[in-house]
Amino acid sequence: MASSSTSSIHKTFKYDVFLSFKGEDTRTNFIDHLYSALDHKSIYTFKDDERIKKGRRISDELIGSIEDSKFYIIVFSKNYAYSSWCLDELVKIMECHKTTQQRAYPVFYDVEPSEVRKQSGAVEKAFPEHENEEDAAKWRNALKEASDLTGWELRKTVDGHEAKFIQKIVEEISLELRSINFSFNEKLVGLETRVNDVLSFLETSIDDVRMIGITGMGGGGKTTLARAVFDHISFQFEGKSFVENVREVSNNSLSGLKSLQNQVLLDILNDKGVSISSVYDGKSIMKKRMCGRKVLIVLDDVDHIDQLEALASEPNWFKPGSIIIITTRNEQVLVAHRVKLIHNVNLLSDKEAIFLFSRYAFGRETPVQGYEKLSVEVVRYASGLPLTIKVLGSFLCGKNEIEWIDAIKRLKTIPLHETLKRLELSYIGLEDDYKEIFLNVACMMKGWSADDAIQALESCGFHARNGLRVLEQKSLLTINDYECLDMHDHIEEMGRDIVCRSHPANKHSRLWKEDDIVDILTNELGTEATRCMQIRTSKLNPEVVMKGLRKMKDLTFLKVSLEEFYPNHETNQLIPNFLNALGFLCCIWELNKGIPYFPDALRYLHWDEYPFRSLPQTFQPNNLVTLKIVGSKIVQLWEKGERKVCNKLKFLDLSNSMLRTLDLGLTLNLETLTLTRCCALIELPNSICKLKHLRSLNLDCCSLLDKLPEELGHLESLVQLRLSYTKIKHLPDDICMLKHLKLLKLDGCSLLQKLPKNLGWLECLEKLSLSNTEIIHLPDSICMLKHLKYLELNQCSLLEKLPEDLGCLESAEYLELSGTKIMHLPDSICKLKHLKYLGLYKCLLLEKLPEDLGELECMERIILRATKIKNIPDSICMLKHLKDLQLNDCLLLERLPEDLGQIKCLESLNLSNTMIKHIPDSICLLKCVKSLILYPCLLLEKLPEDLGRLGCLGYVNLSSTKIKNLPDSICMLKELKYLKLDKCLLLKKLPKDLGHIECLESLSLSNTMIKHLPDSICMLKHLKTLDLYHCSLLEKLPGNVGRLQCLEYLCLSSTKIKHLPDSFGMLKDLKYLKLDGCSFLENLPKDLGQLGCLDSLDMSYTKIKHLPDSICMLKHLKSLKLVDCWLLEKLPEDLGKSGCLEMLCIEGTSISHLPQSILLLKGLSIVW
Repeated sequence: MASSSTSSIHKTFKYDVFLSFKGEDTRTNFIDHLYSALDHKSIYTFKDDERIKKGRRISDELIGSIEDSKFYIIVFSKNYAYSSWCLDELVKIMECHKTTQQRAYPVFYDVEPSEVRKQSGAVEKAFPEHENEEDAAKWRNALKEASDLTGWELRKTVDGHEAKFIQKIVEEISLELRSINFSFNEKLVGLETRVNDVLSFLETSIDDVRMIGITGMGGGGKTTLARAVFDHISFQFEGKSFVENVREVSNNSLSGLKSLQNQVLLDILNDKGVSISSVYDGKSIMKKRMCGRKVLIVLDDVDHIDQLEALASEPNWFKPGSIIIITTRNEQVLVAHRVKLIHNVNLLSDKEAIFLFSRYAFGRETPVQGYEKLSVEVVRYASGLPLTIKVLGSFLCGKNEIEWIDAIKRLKTIPLHETLKRLELSYIGLEDDYKEIFLNVACMMKGWSADDAIQALESCGFHARNGLRVLEQKSLLTINDYECLDMHDHIEEMGRDIVCRSHPANKHSRLWKEDDIVDILTNELGTEATRCMQIRTSKLNPEVVMKGLRKMKDLTFLKVSLEEFYPNHETNQLIPNFLNALGFLCCIWELNKGIPYFPDALRYLHWDEYPFRSLPQTFQPNNLVTLKIVGSKIVQLWEKGERKVCNKLKFLDLSNSMLRTLDLGLTLNLETLTLTRCCALIELPNSICKLKHLRSLNLDCCSLLDKLPEELGHLESLVQLRLSYTKIKHLPDDICMLKHLKLLKLDGCSLLQKLPKNLGWLECLEKLSLSNTEIIHLPDSICMLKHLKYLELNQCSLLEKLPEDLGCLESAEYLELSGTKIMHLPDSICKLKHLKYLGLYKCLLLEKLPEDLGELECMERIILRATKIKNIPDSICMLKHLKDLQLNDCLLLERLPEDLGQIKCLESLNLSNTMIKHIPDSICLLKCVKSLILYPCLLLEKLPEDLGRLGCLGYVNLSSTKIKNLPDSICMLKELKYLKLDKCLLLKKLPKDLGHIECLESLSLSNTMIKHLPDSICMLKHLKTLDLYHCSLLEKLPGNVGRLQCLEYLCLSSTKIKHLPDSFGMLKDLKYLKLDGCSFLENLPKDLGQLGCLDSLDMSYTKIKHLPDSICMLKHLKSLKLVDCWLLEKLPEDLGKSGCLEMLCIEGTSISHLPQSILLLKGLSIVW
């Protein structure tokens, strides 16, 4: 958000500083130097230049100048007090100083403060001349007041060096002026936060030269941010220069860089005599002249390394403490110049965007009434880009609603020219190949996974990895947290606009718009200009697509998804009636009648739900690199079983097809073969073993595949082999020859009982997954797998033991043994120095752990849930990196190691359903623990007294324990959000300072013996849930319960509550109120209607006699339950005006009729 503007009115002053001085003492030396230094810092200073004062009194003009100055520097010298003129100035200055907006600073030049304060020394000698003056008393008083102010004394500052003394004065005045003058323009929304982010980069050191880059897309606020930072800190430097439009100036003329060098030197040195003959000469002069100055330079909109070489080539050009800020759209320029501090500008949040837009459109912070939804539409279009928001806000300012609606409709079809023009500058500077990559992403690949995009682009002949990196550096795209390509909406628009302008749709290089594609293909208007096409529509059938492709001879990229055209797969399996069956048969007949066709130029072909049984015979795949036919009707790859040479084919994906067999003898360069869920595939042809370049083979879920070619080991380049959920019974021994294999997945191979004995020869294997197989034992050779990181044996229910030398798996990080019959772990497991995860869940025969378990120095997570573990080895306390320890459902576990607190990094400890009787006191040393679960530890009676020392604890579950009291220290848990104490049947009271748990959001006390709640509970400002169900001894709530301003859920069911406190109506966020079973409750607060957010109210089984009329004010109430309120005879007459009521339960009441207003509730369901 933008910084809030001050509510008080600040006067603006003509002068920053007024100098008061005795001319004959200081005019030609100290004052001249001080004035010059102030002027150099652009501090506007008043200095009276009259050498001889005329008259005895200061002029009205001078009085006006004093009144119109912000700061006063009073230079006390030996003869200052001799001048009645100076003393009159001083009196006026001290009058102004007493206001809240002006300030005076004394400078004791060659006199001491005590001389001025006591009027002794030189001041005392001056006053006999003034004794007869009527203003003498005022003067004396003014001198005393001035001397008591904070100022500067030359003799005691910087060892009396005048130059350094003046520098110090100027710096402090600059700082004062900056704190007053520097404020964020109210239209520069969110700038203060962003400025502070940049400043945080600069605060770590002041002893070196700092170069910081600010990057981001065009129009994103880089220049604005750099200017704000510049204005914020420039006073601290001996020289400053803000160089705008570096790209534009340097590219527009041959002397561009030279003129920029001149500008920097003039700004920094203030010397108009500097002359530069060439860029090389300029670099030499800059290095020589600026190395002695602490400078601040901003180089705005840099796009080439040459510009940085000319203007800020090396840090040694500048004095330590200097800062160089560079803004650019091209991050690579910064990387190449070895700029280590790089800050990416964040676009505006939705809230900030509305604020900024409202400033320009309405001149206020929020939209005017009636324009809220329209404003949201505009801001959604802008997608956080400040430039667009400003342009649209200014454009729509003063226009009526109809004009707004028209403008918004236009934006959806015609991009905003001013924004696109700015953004296109980044595109223009790209090399041709990178331009093509950018246009492909903008038109078709936004949202694709980076890997899929790289495969498609490389298939089309581009150097994709480097190209995407360049686009990312130039802020034209990003790769998000999900490793997918992302792009700002306006950059996407800009790219699409480049493709679309100047030509009709059928001559565009890329086609992606549904309407254009339908028109072109239906009317066979295709041309050779189209190279890429992505079809996503339900308006075309495959036959039309095939016919329309015939004129697109140069099409290289084709992605087709006609999902809505095809019958649903599940429906196909159970065709519900004759008409559906007939329609389905007609559809298939139509498809088979058409003649498939693909252009021979295709390099990338991806068709989801391909409807034909094979690829067309006419298609010559000489250029094809990627073929993805997923979810298809394909039975064989080529029509009539023909074999075709596919020398360039590298990526083949026929997943989820009806493929029965596959001959790949003529696709010798294949690198990736994916056949997942090919449920008709029975075997792989031996020809697959000839694929010397194959790196990935994916056969997951080929449910009929029961064997592999015996010579599979000839796939010398194979890195990944996926065979999960197949009917493979055994692996060919030859598989052990796959020297480059890193991944072998066999999970779900329910018929697989053994592994090749020489499995250990797979020397590069990193991940082996055998979960849910019938493996009985592991071959000893597995211990030879020096690079194995992941070993998954989950639910290998026949596996009883592990190889004794398992510790030889020196790279192992993840070991999953859950659901096995393992009875013990080999001692050698403690040698696995890199092991981070050990899963032993439901190892029902496991009774103990190795004593040296603590030697697993990298261990982060141990799952021992539902084992027969009785004791935890003490050495576990040595696991310094352990974060998660799960011991829940260890029914035989009775104790924990006393030194458990030594596990410094532990974040989660789960002991639920164990026989633990006490928690060691050392647990209070676990400074990182966030979650502590002790539900249900039925034998646990108390907690450590110092539990409050667990400063990070956020979740505590003590339900169903024998806890009688909570330690008082629990109130010190400042991060605690969830505290569950349900079914603590011996718990009778809570700590009186419970309200000190300031972050608490949920407190559950159901089925406890709590008799009353401490008053301090009303201090819990973040509490959202309070559950007191069946607290059968609880008779009342604290009187100030209404102070729980965030409370949303309150359950008082089956308590002895007789009435609700008067403050109850203050619970403005309460949504759910449960009072059912409160058999002593007879009435409700009259102001119940103030609970404006209440959604559900249950008062069943109470003695309520009537409902307050204010209940009709509950506009969000959806459910009202009054079951068995037998004393209740009527409902409020205006209940129907509540508006949202959907459920009314009045079964078992004495209500005989409903109010007429109930008819207003159209969707109401009544249980009577």
